Amino acid sequence: MIFKYTIFYVDDVAATLEFYTNAFGLEKSFLHESGQYGELETGTTRLAFSSTSLMQQLGKNPKAPTPNAPTFEIAFETDDVAGALAQALKAGATLVQDVRHEPWGQTTAYIHDLNGYLVELCSPVG
Repeated sequence: MIFKYTIFYVDDVAATLEFYTNAFGLEKSFLHESGQYGELETGTTRLAFSSTSLMQQLGKNPKAPTPNAPTFEIAFETDDVAGALAQALKAGATLVQDVRHEPWGQTTAYIHDLNGYLVELCSPVG
């Protein structure tokens, strides 16, 4: 078994793909002609987005993220956390935690994407 993809439920798939492309330099791999589903290249696992309206049509009941009480986060590893944070903020991210050097040897920063999902920017551990 392989971990194939993670899907975020968002109101505007195209705008979310554009944000992730601008904020993190990810490459768009697919946007369905309906605009209701899209994917980004992130290595062997895809980061995908499906519209909340499509999920409602499919009988799901998606909820918007709660920025002040996140239930999960995704993380992007980089050697330049400060630079990645600046790029994300320029693309419209909201600062949650500025660059911080952690006691375990990692540098981290946190933002909310344009949908309110929590994203960690981190250096390799070591």
